[in-house]
Amino acid sequence: MSTATVPAAASAAQSPLAYARDLLLLSKPRLSGLVVLTCAGGVALAPGEIGVARAIVAVLGTAAVVGAANALNSYVERDVDARMRRTRDRPLPAGRVEPVVALALGLLVPAFALPVLALAANRLTALLAFVALVTYVAVYTPMKKRSTLALFVGAVPGAIPPLMGWTAVTGRMDAGGLALFALLFAWQLPHFLAISLYLAEDYARGGLRVFALVHGERATRAWIAATSLLLVPVSLAPVALGVAGAAYAVVAVASGAALAAYAVAGLRGAGGRWARTVFLATIAWLPVVFAALSFLPR
Repeated sequence: MSTATVPAAASAAQSPLAYARDLLLLSKPRLSGLVVLTCAGGVALAPGEIGVARAIVAVLGTAAVVGAANALNSYVERDVDARMRRTRDRPLPAGRVEPVVALALGLLVPAFALPVLALAANRLTALLAFVALVTYVAVYTPMKKRSTLALFVGAVPGAIPPLMGWTAVTGRMDAGGLALFALLFAWQLPHFLAISLYLAEDYARGGLRVFALVHGERATRAWIAATSLLLVPVSLAPVALGVAGAAYAVVAVASGAALAAYAVAGLRGAGGRWARTVFLATIAWLPVVFAALSFLPR
């Protein structure tokens, strides 16, 4: 059997349920779950009301566009994913889904979701979704092979969902929404720096110029510590703007200080286990902070 027929054979052997699961995996559902959380947080925190039905459509529309961006990313990076241990069992490199299917989903889903966002929320929210999609797929994805600046470029689309939740309600970009954007932007820096360190060998196999490979372990540890410390004042910006209250401030300071203390401890010398713990700690930090933002009294 030629290699060209392997993907078709693999997909043909799947049950419809397994194939549907693989189509869902193209959207990277765990990442999309964070998008739903942060976008819903933006809706909850914004001044004003848009009604439950419109809010749900706005959040799901945002998740659909992000999922489409992930599908396009999977399409573009399928050869890179095939070389990396962490990603080689994903649907495209494993041959369980044809690349053209991922491409079609990545193009067709936003073609439907963007107009829905414009109608259910407003044109500004749809425009932000379009900017996030283009920046992630057309700028960030190819930049990962060329420059460590991809770390900062990729943080832009990653930080847009809570701003979209805010603009869905208010119809404008103002200080409160931008504070949520800044919070997500700052959070991504230690998060992705840590994963670049503990998976450096895997990224090298994929040919990606992540921060740890280009600048070395010592510099990466310093950046992880610095960006973790940065999270504390950035997370307090919503309090200064009246978006969150004293109870949230306590949670933000306590959780941020704990994360920063562990990150700073790595300056004395640490390895992959420390970096992986920082990565997991950032994953725990985000839902804690957004739950406090959304549910604690202002």
